[in-house]
Amino acid sequence: MRVLLGFLWLLHFLPLPILGRFGEAVGSLMFLIMGKRRRITLINLRLCMPEKSESERRAIAKQHFRAYARSIFERSILWWASEERVRSYIHVEPAVPQAEMEAGPTILLCPHFVCLDVAGVASRVIPVCSMYVPQKNEAFDKLLRHGRERYGPVRLVTRKEGIKPILRALRDGLPYFMLPDMDFGEKDAEFVPFFGIPAATLTALGRIAATTGAKVIPVIATYLPNYQGWRVRFYPAWENYPGDDMVEATRRMNAFIEERVREAPAEYFWTHKRFKTRPPGEPSFYD
Repeated sequence: MRVLLGFLWLLHFLPLPILGRFGEAVGSLMFLIMGKRRRITLINLRLCMPEKSESERRAIAKQHFRAYARSIFERSILWWASEERVRSYIHVEPAVPQAEMEAGPTILLCPHFVCLDVAGVASRVIPVCSMYVPQKNEAFDKLLRHGRERYGPVRLVTRKEGIKPILRALRDGLPYFMLPDMDFGEKDAEFVPFFGIPAATLTALGRIAATTGAKVIPVIATYLPNYQGWRVRFYPAWENYPGDDMVEATRRMNAFIEERVREAPAEYFWTHKRFKTRPPGEPSFYD
């Protein structure tokens, strides 16, 4: 692991276009050799984009592996390059809503696109709160924490700690950087459509917003063309959210994410078993 981390450290000296192309080359190799993840990706794309041909979906899958591998190697920039250099690669649209974030409880909704760490960096104009998954490898865990903490104060919360530290952080004025669009099982979830497929989806976004009165501001990071860096877009705060119906609020979240995925389909995290949890009596898509 230390050899790998040393290699990643060396990569941050490379110009971004060279690093990006290197990552994409590795991603093409990963697509060929990682049969299990390739299969999951193709199943997800068949479910979500039946209107496309198999060759079109396979092309998206290959592009996804390239984009994902590129994001891994480009993290070396985020972890070790000067903050001035990092921010020179980030194009924010229309602007970081700092005044809104400071005006009251705020949830920054960040779906699982491969450049999500860049969205986290762009959001760090004030202290924030974020969920954190401790890593088994001590050196890698230390590196990930370094990557999260180097841009200013951040309050990291593990899933085991539950929701109370998050509510406390929102009351303390820290925006909560939230990534709720993965399959975490049936607990605290509802089956709502994602690309027309019932998907076990956490209702936490609506519940936390209702409990704290927090506004929801989505933020999406994607690649700029020609290896110029990353585009981070902050969307207007959702109006009349969450309302009284948490299922409808969760459906609204999924519908928003669908729209963003269609804009950059290769950059969404397709290797995750998004439809692993099925409604009672439904067979698995992945067996």
